[in-house]
Amino acid sequence: MKNNYLLIVHGEPNSIFSEILFKAYKKKVVQKFNRPILIIGSVNLIKSQMKVLKYSIKIKSVDLKNLKNTKLNKKYLNIVDVKYSYKKIFNKVSDISNSYINKCFDIAINLLREKTAFALINGPISKKYFLKKKYLGMTEYLAKKTKSRTKPTMLIFNPFFSVCPITTHLPLNKVSKNITKKKIISNVKNINNFYKNNLKKNPKFAILGLNPHCETTEKIGEEEKIIKPAINYLSKKRIFIKGPFSADTFFTKQNLTKYDVCIGMYHDQVLTPMKTIFNFNAINLTLGLPFLRVSPDHGINESMIGKNKSNPLSLISSINFFKKIK
Repeated sequence: MKNNYLLIVHGEPNSIFSEILFKAYKKKVVQKFNRPILIIGSVNLIKSQMKVLKYSIKIKSVDLKNLKNTKLNKKYLNIVDVKYSYKKIFNKVSDISNSYINKCFDIAINLLREKTAFALINGPISKKYFLKKKYLGMTEYLAKKTKSRTKPTMLIFNPFFSVCPITTHLPLNKVSKNITKKKIISNVKNINNFYKNNLKKNPKFAILGLNPHCETTEKIGEEEKIIKPAINYLSKKRIFIKGPFSADTFFTKQNLTKYDVCIGMYHDQVLTPMKTIFNFNAINLTLGLPFLRVSPDHGINESMIGKNKSNPLSLISSINFFKKIK
């Protein structure tokens, strides 16, 4: 396994990801990584974007057919070339890149399926143009692509503290209908297994309620009556889990040191405090797939494209994360 590739899928070509990738190489994060890294994307586009952003990194185009006999030089950007036609080096995000992104993921998933690669990092994707409401997010897209039998789990991971939303990219008015005992149990089990198998740790879980102060009255919903039985069930399975806690008072320094993972009921309930506390020093990890998948915790960020001012910390954290996997 140590010789298998870590894959980086380029993602949306009109994003800040190329810049962040160049900065990671500049800081020698890739060169110091303990396994070979293979990028899947357009050689011509990445070369052109590098020129505009004024970086100088050598590029090697890697032949998939001869991959087993290819020795990668860590000083290079080693790229499996995926053809992509473009008029502007940095353009507005649209669905023009959808076919390119799909091809990149197809190549990556085949390499993972063949055990040539062991894990995947992908650049940001436009939910509006690429997913087009067919999937709630990339977690669900990859689950469908890989025909995963296990329901995937989104974990926003930091070595000191992590969060997981039970519902992901759902409108608030649909959240309560999509909270179930089964989902809570599945997510906690996925995360517990990940910590035990990969980090050799028994994590301590805290779980939030949905309603203000976790109240359940005739005027406020019944969700806490779903959450509490899930906690009781998981406790009987010898998983350390406490709650439900009120979200407005949970994220204190004391709780951040007392627990390893906070389970929230919806996306912004846990991602807003997480990003406030850790800024870009967190990664988006998908559990429940046949492989580990990580995405840097930033988006396309059209307003910053081409300005050479984006923070590479999340991609650096994504790459360094795999050094911790045992």
